[in-house]
Amino acid sequence: MILDQFNLGGKVAIVTGCDTGLGQGMARALAQAGADIVGVNVVEPAETIRQVQALGRNFLDLRANLADTGCIEGLVKKAVSVSGQIDILVNNAGIIRREDALKFSEKDWDDVMSINAKAVFFFSQAVARQFVAQGTGGKIINVASMLSFQGGVRVPSYTASKSAVVGVTRLMANEWAARGINVNAIAPGYMATNNTAALRADEGRNSSILERIPAGRWGTPEDLGGPVVFLASSASDYVNGYTVAVDGGWLAR
Repeated sequence: MILDQFNLGGKVAIVTGCDTGLGQGMARALAQAGADIVGVNVVEPAETIRQVQALGRNFLDLRANLADTGCIEGLVKKAVSVSGQIDILVNNAGIIRREDALKFSEKDWDDVMSINAKAVFFFSQAVARQFVAQGTGGKIINVASMLSFQGGVRVPSYTASKSAVVGVTRLMANEWAARGINVNAIAPGYMATNNTAALRADEGRNSSILERIPAGRWGTPEDLGGPVVFLASSASDYVNGYTVAVDGGWLAR
């Protein structure tokens, strides 16, 4: 039955940056579909742990700063030693720095690229090696952005990093699809999270953003639930190297 293909019972999903917002929403959705969660965060994701455990699923809480990619191999080993396997990776952790391009610093460039692009590749590499060792294949889901398709303003390194996410998603799919590893991305549109609170509070900016969104509303973490479960499940076994825009039609306007 088709709905059975969306069932993630018995699966283990690593979700980076799931202490709040979109990462929390995706971790919750994967748990609702039956997966146990391994969370990788800088801070304790207490509310996410509560939500996942309330669904009857396990949550392994791992602490790391992914700016240091040297920690990734240890994180994967710990996840396997406790959970027995890895089936899904969601590369959600990311940061942003805002400044005019004429003034943008090398440090702000490197900080953002390190987490948003470099860590995405090397975490994917480490998990793909585990998939190969398990002989099971697996699912990798990267988090892109509307700025994977548009230039934006005052966010040079963020735009570059999120454009890189789409490119490296395709590259990894090209190399790993034959091994049963699906690599895809989700590009969220304008989402109602803590990060966009100031934009939503600005009446003028809020109105201009909503006018551009055909759906007429901001997205929510729950809007990513269906897409992430689809890409994590066997229902998407023939979807490779694709970036799904979850944007209320923003890119279509």
